[in-house]
This record gives sequence, structure tokens and C-alpha cells, in this order.
Amino acid sequence: MTLARTWSVGLVGVRGALVEVELDIAQGLPGVALVGLPDAVVRQSVDRVRAAVVNAGGEFPNRRITIGLSPASMPKQGSGFDLALAAAVLAAAGTVPGESIDRLVLLGELGLDGSVRPIRGVLPAVLAAVRAGHPQVIVPAANADEAALVAGIEVLAVDSLGRLVEHLAGRARLAPHVRGPAPAPPSAPDLRDVVGQVVGRRAVEVAAAGGHHLFLAGPPGAGKTMLAERLPGILPPLDEQAALEVTAIHSIAGTLASEAPLLARPPFEAPHHSATMAALVGGGSGQIRPGALCRAHRGVLFLDESPEFPRAVLDTLRQPLERGEVTISRASGSATFPCRAQLVLAANPCPCAGAAGDPACTCNALERRRYQSRLSGPLLDRIDLRVELPPVTRAAWLDGLDEPECTEVVAARVRAARAAASERLAGTGFELNSQVPGRLLRGRFAVPRSALGLAERALERGALSVRGFDRVQRVAWTLSDLAGRTVPDADDVAEALGMRLQRVAA
Repeated sequence: MTLARTWSVGLVGVRGALVEVELDIAQGLPGVALVGLPDAVVRQSVDRVRAAVVNAGGEFPNRRITIGLSPASMPKQGSGFDLALAAAVLAAAGTVPGESIDRLVLLGELGLDGSVRPIRGVLPAVLAAVRAGHPQVIVPAANADEAALVAGIEVLAVDSLGRLVEHLAGRARLAPHVRGPAPAPPSAPDLRDVVGQVVGRRAVEVAAAGGHHLFLAGPPGAGKTMLAERLPGILPPLDEQAALEVTAIHSIAGTLASEAPLLARPPFEAPHHSATMAALVGGGSGQIRPGALCRAHRGVLFLDESPEFPRAVLDTLRQPLERGEVTISRASGSATFPCRAQLVLAANPCPCAGAAGDPACTCNALERRRYQSRLSGPLLDRIDLRVELPPVTRAAWLDGLDEPECTEVVAARVRAARAAASERLAGTGFELNSQVPGRLLRGRFAVPRSALGLAERALERGALSVRGFDRVQRVAWTLSDLAGRTVPDADDVAEALGMRLQRVAA
């Protein structure tokens, strides 16, 4: 047989696209022509496949070989096509039956010694194979647990090209891979560790219950980072669909741990303030990869020392935060990633990080304002909760009589509040109060006018924008859900307004 066909998967953003791999062996000068918009890594796969086939005990045909990757208009990137190319070579040369690979999807990178190495993006690739109706997929052994997360397809794991040949030739069939029990997730930081900071603890609880963005300001040691790190622990666990979606993003990014392939808890990302725009949002010169914002999908993105981030980098978050997804365009194509994450910003009051009124602070009012203005107004306008944390007092640290509530107690209230919001929003396509658009806040889910007096006056004098007015109503609904009320009252609106209008003292 001089013509063989098999299948692999290319990645376009967070989704996989089936790629048909065709290989023809013809008369002519020996050589290999690879067509179908391959990148440099895919073109180099020919040399890896040649060495792997020879070192696995096979024979690479010394004839004219043409390899076509279809659809030809889709750019092909990465090393995940190696295994499919090798199988097509062996089938076209007659080493294995051609019908054994005709409906088979193969994923994996080959070492020169014939070993099969793990690759990124196996989960979305297997999901694409299921959608296309393929019955079997062969993946590297290190990616087998990840691939087995997908139902409706038989997963076969291989660790070497020789083992694959034995299976395809029918001499030693591979058994379907069964995923083992998932290890217990590591314990999350407990909210009980945060001493004092009643306002900060309340803000974190409200943010978790409604999915609101949060800005924490205060001097060093006030507990900003501790509160942000404990926010994912009070968020509800991810359901199956959300867990697969989040896991697929981390699989593409290459941050998925092989020993715990399914991410069932909301992720937490905390990039350093030296992160570039591509590192924060996503990008890359070759294959477009998700950034920290996308990896925090359905979780928390924490930007500590947020004024130290370049302002242009922070402002790139504005549109993705509103839309819940980011589209990254390059000359070679574009990719769209979901990024519905909760943003938590933390900042000191001034460059020297002194508390307001601290005699050791050497910053004047102009320096404070210049430091605070590094966070643009349009970005802050998208933050629902802005809380100033005072220094923890000696009485709160040493003489506190009541033990702070633990994560489990707060998480139970958050689950109850989210359940109430989900029941109210049923049929609208929205799950959280933070997602409710303004048209519904002025219609079906309008806060009673009798409760909006303070917010209306703030809007009238310019302290609130129209976007801010809507966000105050969303937070008021969350406060109402936490209190077990069916409609927000004036106290809920007042508390929501107070959390939005707090500013660091200049």
C-alpha cells in the first residue's frame, strides 16, 4: 500500500480541530514534502519520525513521500502530530495494516529513540475527537489520565513507537486505559488565619457570593494577600462542565499536573508585577497560549502591588473583564479563550507603603495621588468592591475574644447566597449577580426606588457613573441574598455604596 490516512488534532484557541493526515509514497527522487501550513515544529517532525521509526526497528521508505495535513487552510502547530505521521508512514510502507489507523486519532510527540512523550492540549483534542465521532484515541502514557476524563471514547496509552506497532499489527493489543482514583486535593488556606479586618472579611465574602471584582488597599501587613489567597477556598467547587473547561485551558497552557489532571477547585493565579501583556492576557510569537487571566477562568486573578504593573498592561484587562472572553489576533490567525475570572487588586496607600497618618511616611499628597493614579479610572470603574484595610491593632491581634469564622462556615453562606441568585436568575442565561446586565436591573430585577435614594444622589453629584450605579445594585442583590431577603432594602444599598466609594486617603 502506498497511500495511508489517519487522524490527529490541531488546537485553535481552547478548542480542538480534527486534522486528516494523508501520506503517499511514489516513485521519484527520495525526499519528503509536507504540505498544509505546518509551522517549524511540525516541519521538523519529519526528522523526528525518521529517527524514531529506524530506532524502533522499522524501516523508513527511501522514496518520494508526500504528506498532506487537511484542512490545508488551518495553520498546524506543535509536536502533537508526530505519532500520527509515524503511523501513516508505517501503514503506507506495509508495516501495519492501513485499515487499523483509518479511523484512529493519534496524539503525541516522538523522541529520537522511539519513545512517546507527553504534549499539551490533550483534553481539548480528545473532546474534538468525540465530537467528530471517532471511536478510539491513542495518547502518550503520561497524558492517559487526562484523556480519560472524556466520556464516549476509548483511550489507549502508549509509551513507545514499538508498542504502537505491536498493537496496530495485532500482535499485542493495548487495553483501554482506566483512570485511577484522583488524589485528595491539597488543603486550601483557612479564613480563620485572618485576624481582625472585619471589613475585609466581609468584602471577600460578598465578592465570593456574587462573583464581584475586589480592590483591597492598605499598608503592608494589613492582610490584603491573606484575604485574596483565601477567596478561592470559599468559592463553590466547579461542576463537571466547568472543571473540564478550566482543565482544558491549563492543558493548553502546559500547567496541568499529571498526577491530578482534573481541576475541580477554582484556580488562583497571582502573576508578578513584572508580567508582560502576553503573560497576563495571552499571546506568543508561535502558538497562541492563554495568559494568567485565562488560566484564572472561573477562579481568581490576584494582582498584588497592582500600581507597580505597567498601566498599559492593566488596561488590557478592561474589555476581557466585561465580555468574559479574550480574542488574541496574530498574523497567523486568532484564538479565543474564556476568562470569566474574579479580579482582585491590592495596593499600598503610597510609594513608601506607609499607613495614612504614619509619621514615618515621607510621601506628600502629590506623590500619593500620582501613585494611586497608576490604576486608571476606567479600570477601577469595573471594580464592584473597593475596601480600605486599616492596620491590625494590638487589641485585635492579642486580645481578641472571639475566634474568626473558618472557611467552611463562610463557604456555606456563599453557597446559600449563590443558590438563591441562581434560582432568581433561572431562564436568563446568567448565574451570578455580577453578570446581570443593566437592562434587567432596570426591569425584571430592579431594586425598589425607595431603597435607592443614596445611590441616586451619588449618581446625581457625579460620585457614581451609570456603570457604577448598576454595579451598586448588583452588590445590593448579593447582600440581600447573603441576608436571606428576597429584595434589597436601603441598608443593602447603603452598604454596597460604601464598599464602592471607599478610597485610600491621600
